[in-house]
Amino acid sequence: MNMKKTLFGKIALSVMMTSALMLCSCGGTTTKTQETAESQLPPPTTEKVTPTVFVTRDISPESLVRIYKALGRPATGRVAVKISTGEAGNPNYLKPALIKNLVDEVKGTIVECNTAYGGKRATFEAHWQTIRDHGFLPTFKVDLMDEEGEFNIPVKDTTHIKYDIVGSHLKNYDFMINLAHFKGHPMGGLGGAIKNASIGVASANGKANIHTAGYQQVVEGLWSHVDDQDGFLESMAAAAQAVHEYFDGGRKVLYIAVMNNMTVDCDCVANPEPVKLKDYGILASLDPVALDQACVDIIFNMTPSEGNDNKPLMERINRQHGIHTIEHAEKIGLGSRKYNLKSID
Repeated sequence: MNMKKTLFGKIALSVMMTSALMLCSCGGTTTKTQETAESQLPPPTTEKVTPTVFVTRDISPESLVRIYKALGRPATGRVAVKISTGEAGNPNYLKPALIKNLVDEVKGTIVECNTAYGGKRATFEAHWQTIRDHGFLPTFKVDLMDEEGEFNIPVKDTTHIKYDIVGSHLKNYDFMINLAHFKGHPMGGLGGAIKNASIGVASANGKANIHTAGYQQVVEGLWSHVDDQDGFLESMAAAAQAVHEYFDGGRKVLYIAVMNNMTVDCDCVANPEPVKLKDYGILASLDPVALDQACVDIIFNMTPSEGNDNKPLMERINRQHGIHTIEHAEKIGLGSRKYNLKSID
């Protein structure tokens, strides 16, 4: 895998100046002032700014609000808070007690969509029951966004998917907080902000579209056509970019990742592998690519210790080529893999 470096373009500006002309006229001599032709200059270059990823080692309701505020982008209007409510039997999802202060702060609604596999979130009836069992009701307002249908939003990268199929209720929101639980994933290798924006916001049929790299757009018979791993990973990046752009070109969305209860499996797995990593902290950025890259770097640069074994998650990410999702997301312009890490502790 090639690590791509961000290129900073430099444009040299030249100034055209006209010579002074001496003109004669009746009654005297007039000298024209020197013209700068300023209007003919090319516009100044806007150099790319390396995104900031904020981090706190304290995983608490108060720190979750603090890191949200550190981003400097207030959530306004009708705010969707995208999380995974967790598959029945999985204990690792972000708990209501942890996220309540943040959701209350922004007057947000928890949003989800049905899954594209069997289990307790594949039908609306079962999904609502799981949401209740996991404590999200009656604590929060919750919206299954595809309960009344779906619609297509455009993608910039049409290499695989030609559009992203999302829950119709996405239209009801002005702002999105992408609140991800960073961990592994059986198919994607890792699950973070990009997965939460793509698979997470997609309707069940939209999930089929992404998983099959555009081969089929309906859930029925899905798993017989999942055979293009890199196509799937690239489709996730494209769908995440579509959701990012949907919210005012990315100006009305922000990204937070909680690094706790990390296993090699996703919150969508009913019986995940045991947690072998210690909780790390909370990270946040306006750039989802930088955020996922920072989380990956933390795992890969970690020194193993008793009760803190990063090897299984590293192996899962490598085996599924999980870093490719981040690589492709940068390639298509969703964000930057370069970042500045800034502690708020």
